[in-house]
Amino acid sequence: MHLRTFRYNLIAYLLCAVCTVSWIGQEAAVPVRASVEDTSKKIKEAEQLKKATEEMKDATEQKKEGLMDQKQELESYLKELNDNLTKITDNIGEIEDRIASKQEEIEDAMEELEVAKGEEADQYELMKKRIKFMYERGDRSIVNTFFSSRSYADFLNKAEYTTRVEDYDKKMYDNLAQIRKDVEEKESVLREEEEQLQSLKKQAQTEEKKVNNLVTSTNGSIAQTDGQISAAELETAAYEAELAAQEENLAALRKQLAEEQAMIAKASKMAWRDISELEFQDGDRDLLACLIYCEAGNQPYTGQVAVGAVVINRVRSAAYPNTVSGVIYQSRQFSPVGSGRLATRLALGATSACYQAADEAMRGATPVGNCLYFRTVIPEINGTIIGDHVFY
Repeated sequence: MHLRTFRYNLIAYLLCAVCTVSWIGQEAAVPVRASVEDTSKKIKEAEQLKKATEEMKDATEQKKEGLMDQKQELESYLKELNDNLTKITDNIGEIEDRIASKQEEIEDAMEELEVAKGEEADQYELMKKRIKFMYERGDRSIVNTFFSSRSYADFLNKAEYTTRVEDYDKKMYDNLAQIRKDVEEKESVLREEEEQLQSLKKQAQTEEKKVNNLVTSTNGSIAQTDGQISAAELETAAYEAELAAQEENLAALRKQLAEEQAMIAKASKMAWRDISELEFQDGDRDLLACLIYCEAGNQPYTGQVAVGAVVINRVRSAAYPNTVSGVIYQSRQFSPVGSGRLATRLALGATSACYQAADEAMRGATPVGNCLYFRTVIPEINGTIIGDHVFY
């Protein structure tokens, strides 16, 4: 059976059960008095309803257990996500520290580069000055300096000196140029490393955002599961309440069955008086008409006569009091008596139709045979239906 259809059927059963419980417990128009077979059938239906409710309760509890397992898995997954998120956050922090350190190294390298460039430029200027000093000293050229040597050894010394100066200047210049080049390469490497770190940071931030989204989604799933668990708990509690009501209903039905069996056994041993044997007292007509008004004033005329006939049938039966007032005022039989409506109506009087229905009933008219009971129509009672009442 489809779950929704099953639930609709269950609700219908529950409404019937509620009606039955309230009908038994309240000061109704009359107590339920169906046949033993009818009551046995109601007990069987109530037991089936209880079984169906128990099955629904078990299914709900299984659903709740599944939701609890699902929640546990989600919480485990959330813990894993949070652990990953912590690692990613720590990794981003480490990358940022490395980037900051790398930027400091780049700044240092840039300062070194500026110093190297300055030293290279200074050395270059010194070289130019020395060259100019050696080769352009007024009217004396380097050649004249060499030819003015006092000896060959002096000539060689001057030539070696000049060569050494030139070699030194060139070496110094080349060395400074290499330093500048090395610093430039170092700066380039550092910037590449910084770019790589920035790329790693960006990747880590992307992963962090992804994991954060998963954390948010998982938290939402856990909250949703919590809501479903709460709903399942409420549903289980409702089924437990239904089961309690159904058990109460079953107990009432079983008690009713015992009472009906006793009443049937008692009634089978008693005779019914003929209508001609009844003696009515002063005020019986007013009392019966007003009761008819309270119980069936808004019902078809035949239904009004039927209510009067139920009262007269009880007067005729040896199982009930033998007077109209005794039947009507018998404890817990007619709700207008307990509520005070009948007393109010007696002070005001009934309608002409209700008086006419009372007269017919007191003459022996009975559209419902020997029925002793009536109440609002419910599926559990098989009987004669007139208007909103079932007579049995």
